Amino acid sequence: MSRVYGAFDLPANPPDRTRRTRGLFLRPPTEVVQAATPAEVPAVVAAAEAAALAGAWVLGGLGYGASGAWDAAQHAQRGPGPVAHFEVYDDPPSDWPEDPAAPLALDWRPDPFLAGGLAPEAGIARVVEHIGAGDCYQVNLTTRWRVPVVGVDLWAYFRSLAAAQPDGYAVFSASAGVASVSPELFFARRGDVLVTQPMKGTAPAGADPAVLEAPKERAENLMIVDLLRNDLSRVCVPGTVGVDRLFELHRLPTVWQLTSTVSGRTPPRTPLAAVFAALFPCGSVTGAPKLAAMDVIAELEASPRGWYCGALGLITPGGDATFNVPIRTVTEDAGGLVCGIGSGVVADSVPSAEVAEWHAKAAFLGGVPLRGLETMLMVDGALARRSAHLARLAATCAAHRLPLDLADVQAALDVACASHPSGRRKVRLLAGGGAPEVQVSTAPADGAPVRLRPATEALDADGPLGPVIRHKTTHRAHYDRLRRAAPDVDDVICHNSRGELTECTLGNLALRIDGEWLTPPESAGLLPGTYRAALLLEGRLREHRLLPADLARADEVAFVNALRGWCPAQIV
Repeated sequence: MSRVYGAFDLPANPPDRTRRTRGLFLRPPTEVVQAATPAEVPAVVAAAEAAALAGAWVLGGLGYGASGAWDAAQHAQRGPGPVAHFEVYDDPPSDWPEDPAAPLALDWRPDPFLAGGLAPEAGIARVVEHIGAGDCYQVNLTTRWRVPVVGVDLWAYFRSLAAAQPDGYAVFSASAGVASVSPELFFARRGDVLVTQPMKGTAPAGADPAVLEAPKERAENLMIVDLLRNDLSRVCVPGTVGVDRLFELHRLPTVWQLTSTVSGRTPPRTPLAAVFAALFPCGSVTGAPKLAAMDVIAELEASPRGWYCGALGLITPGGDATFNVPIRTVTEDAGGLVCGIGSGVVADSVPSAEVAEWHAKAAFLGGVPLRGLETMLMVDGALARRSAHLARLAATCAAHRLPLDLADVQAALDVACASHPSGRRKVRLLAGGGAPEVQVSTAPADGAPVRLRPATEALDADGPLGPVIRHKTTHRAHYDRLRRAAPDVDDVICHNSRGELTECTLGNLALRIDGEWLTPPESAGLLPGTYRAALLLEGRLREHRLLPADLARADEVAFVNALRGWCPAQIV
């Protein structure tokens, strides 16, 4: 494919996401207008709008560091780059590529500290102190996740992220070094109508969305709705601002989000700069009151937000515009890739729960659509433990609210079995949230010895990763990261934060102690394998709490899974 300078995949008429407009800019922009300081931003926005009114397509936006452009009381850290960047394209966009995007496996890690060496939990507690003192009543506190690798193909990564987050407000700019797959609308302008859709309130995708009906989640959302109503009133005709939809559940691949929709009508020919002056930055990424919350953010966040939490979007010929709030956004810097992750902190926020929410939101960085996954053994055209695998698949799809047609799955498996009547095969099944996909390949040797090593970090099924630990899905970045840290062994032995052994990343664990084979219980937090279940039913295994010290006193160690069977293991 030709070089891509810019790209967008946006709802055609927000907030309705069903009909979309998408395109690529394959020629360099005829002009790029930038602002180095907030003082330059109003003129740059005016120039971008003028280009669109003259018939151009304009892609770009404002970084969070543009705060203060219209209100000097807004305080925000600024990084070394521009605070506003717009690309002017005279040629219309080209078609979006139809070939599938391949996911990129990147090792994302969160920054360990906020400003002043504060741990994230301590920073959140500090926000709660500010709220208790009456300084503000909500603050959107954020941290950074990083990949310290230079030279990643950002366009390829953007495509993989956009494929996994298919109904959001996606914007890519090569020259700005930003790939945004934000699910959140900042504002859409169609003629004189302005629509905003703040997003506040989060639960993991595998959780019961009813948790978002809790008073804390609704209060958090309502605070920002009130703030957006006030902001819209600054630029809209009196009496036209209203809440169209309140507390709507919106399902994303990795989380549930609570959204509300607020709209109003501006006077004719209202400049785009006036819209930004009234709304920027979006209240959902500051908190409330906006100025006080921004002061707390400037105090506690360790680094500038950059494009994250600013506004990115498209101005079409004639002046209609759609801008997102750049959450779920990856940017390039001198050290590699950076992504901001955060949450709204209120008076009754629990620091550990907020940090868990950060991890749940960061799951999008895997760039893989969430689907149910089963790996099965086929021998001479017959699938071992077929009914057990399909029962587990159904439970996975139910837990993650993924639509599943078991008749279609059965038919796809029947075709695969008929096509491979002899030999030992590995069958990989993807289902839920789309047509089933069956991949057949040669199976590894049955019962071959494996080398194992204890993992260096804990995995907790009681936290945000719980739904993708207890159920087998395509979201396996947490396992992949642990295996990459030990490339010289076949797999690693996982443990939880209580110090209990749980499983391996590709199978279950068994230890023979005092003549009896033991395996960690499901309560420790693990994926219950179908072969493990069969061994328990036969009485060959018994569930028992196991600790790292048990590895040294075990007479034998085994690795078990449905594909390889029972494998003797060596701890190295």
